[in-house]
Amino acid sequence: MTLVQMQHRPADTHPVHRAVVEVMDTAGPQVCDDMSVEVALAVMAAARTGRLVVCDQDGQCTGLVTQTELATVRDSSAYTDRVRLRDILGDRGAFTSPVTSAAEAGLAMRHLRLGALPVVDERGSALGVLALSS
Repeated sequence: MTLVQMQHRPADTHPVHRAVVEVMDTAGPQVCDDMSVEVALAVMAAARTGRLVVCDQDGQCTGLVTQTELATVRDSSAYTDRVRLRDILGDRGAFTSPVTSAAEAGLAMRHLRLGALPVVDERGSALGVLALSS
């Protein structure tokens, strides 16, 4: 027999109806899109994180990069020290709003095969990151 610990949840916090803002992680380190891949990997190592939110010169979120993505770019034969984060992000900037339902955002992430998604406000500033549970 397995013991299951039950916790009371108010009726209005059903997981299907929760907004992204209720389940997102903090944005963590945010870096500028003109940063080199090597420096971004060093920032990740220092911050002990596997992802960075990338912003443009105006502070608007342009995407998210992972340690795995950056290591793959760095280890490719086409890599030079002139490669910047904006070069590898391209047009793949997928985002979500803090008021989107967590269920809807999760479905979109699975469809797009994303493990994490930046959460941005109406001005495009990063508020946090929504990550899929393993």
